[in-house]
Formats: sequence, structure tokens, C-alpha cells
Amino acid sequence: MDKRIIIFDDNSKRRESLEMLIDLTDGMTCVGSFVDCSNVLTDIENSKPDLVLMDIDMPNVNGIEGVTIIRKKYRNLKILMQTVFEDDEKLFACIRAGADGYILKKAQPQELLNAIEEALKGGAPMTPSIARQVLRFVGSIENKKKTEDFNLTTRESEILSLLVQGLSYKMIADRCYISLPTVNSHIQKIYEKLQVHSAVEAVTKAIGNKIV
Repeated sequence: MDKRIIIFDDNSKRRESLEMLIDLTDGMTCVGSFVDCSNVLTDIENSKPDLVLMDIDMPNVNGIEGVTIIRKKYRNLKILMQTVFEDDEKLFACIRAGADGYILKKAQPQELLNAIEEALKGGAPMTPSIARQVLRFVGSIENKKKTEDFNLTTRESEILSLLVQGLSYKMIADRCYISLPTVNSHIQKIYEKLQVHSAVEAVTKAIGNKIV
């Protein structure tokens, strides 16, 4: 069954391009596109998506506000943010609001599709430049926290470290010589021990608490 994707973007030409890209991709269907987040909960309820492709800068109710509203009702819905800016404050605001990934609009179509697939699998897709900003920005504001003992196993610590480095689940599986389902199993245990619900939260907590 195709994964259902909805788009929030105030640029009509970009929305149409994204709709076409998604509809022409095997395993994905665009089930809705909207100019802003003014009616975000109704839009989600009507379209029942598996993933939200969210622009950050929109009129009326923007993407960051939209994610905050969504997370109050749909804790596990996948949300991938898009922006033309590499803005530290907006980036971290997205993470705190509960976004699952963050990619620049200038990314190539295949990069975007890969990011969508990664987010749907529970990953935290980020453009490399964005990943570097997360490491720098989160580290700079969280570096005074005390290290906590989360009782991670050696393998869990290794996988979390690779996640922090921005590796995809498939790349982690290849690096550790284990299967993708085994990676997923380890990551779910990491989430439980860190008391987080997404890879972005896990990365943020790992850096903030100096776990890796």
C-alpha cells in the first residue's frame, strides 16, 4: 500500500512540483496539499497521512506552529521540515516542536525522496550541513548538563553514536554488519532508555547529555 503524503507550502508552483514528484514515485501518493497550517488538524484528519512535508516559512500559521499543534494530537505522525534557510534558531525550534527531520529546499529530488523514506522508517533525515548545525548548536546550549547513566549497551552506544553522525539506518546496518530489522530493534531500545520518541530527540539528548 502506498504511503500517504501531505504537503504544506504557500508557493503554488512548488506545491504542484512536489505533488507530481510524489505521485510519480512508486510507493507514495500525495493525498493533500495546503497553503498554511490554519486548519492543520482538520487537514490531517481528512487526509489521514503517513507523513507531513512541512514548509517552515508560511503566512498565517507557519510550519513551526503547525508542528506544535500536530504533536498535541498526533504524537507519532512523521513530519519532515523544508526550508530555504540554514537558520540555527528555526532549526532548533523545529526539533523542540517535534519534527522528525529537516532538509533544505535546494536538495535534489532524489535527496528529498530518500529523506521521506528515511523519516517513514523512523530515521532523522537531515541535509549534511543541517546535521553539522545541529551538532554545533545543540552542543553549545546544552553543554552544561550533567552526564546521566542511561545504561546503554556497547552496541546501543555504538549505534547512537552513528545516528549522531547523521548515518541512515541502512548505513548503520552496513557499518555494524547487522540487518536493518536488528538496527530498528536496537534503536527502539535506545528510545526507551533515553525516554524519547524520535531519532532527532535521541540525537539531541545524546549530545546534550554527552552520552556519545
